[in-house]
Amino acid sequence: MTTYDDTNIFAKILRGEIPCNKAYEDDFAVAFHDINPQAPVHVLVIPKGPYVSLADFSADAPPELITGFYRAVGATAKQLGLEEGGYRTLTNTGADAHQEVPHFHLHIFGGRDLGPMLVR
Repeated sequence: MTTYDDTNIFAKILRGEIPCNKAYEDDFAVAFHDINPQAPVHVLVIPKGPYVSLADFSADAPPELITGFYRAVGATAKQLGLEEGGYRTLTNTGADAHQEVPHFHLHIFGGRDLGPMLVR
C-alpha cells in the first residue's frame, strides 16, 4: 500500500491551503466541484483524514468516519438535487484505475443521462 503523502492537493484543500468550490462540508467530509467536470454535475467527496484509497479507508478509518463519510455523500447528492434523476458514484483505486490523487475520494456524477457504466 502507498504511504499517505500530506502534500497532495486534497490534503492541502482540507487544510485550507488551496481554495475549492465547496458543495458540502461537515465533520467527516468535504465535497467540492471538480475543476475538470465530466458531467453537468461532477463533485468530489473526500474524507477528513489521511487515507490513500478505499482499501486504506475501509481498513483503517474509525467506524464513525466511515459512516459519516457515506452519509456526507448522500447529503451532497441530495443538496445538489440529484436524487430524482439519479446519479453515479465512482472511486478509483491505484494505477490501473487511474487514481490521480493519492487521497481517497469519491466522484458524484449527475445532471444528465450518464449512459453505460464502462465503455470498451
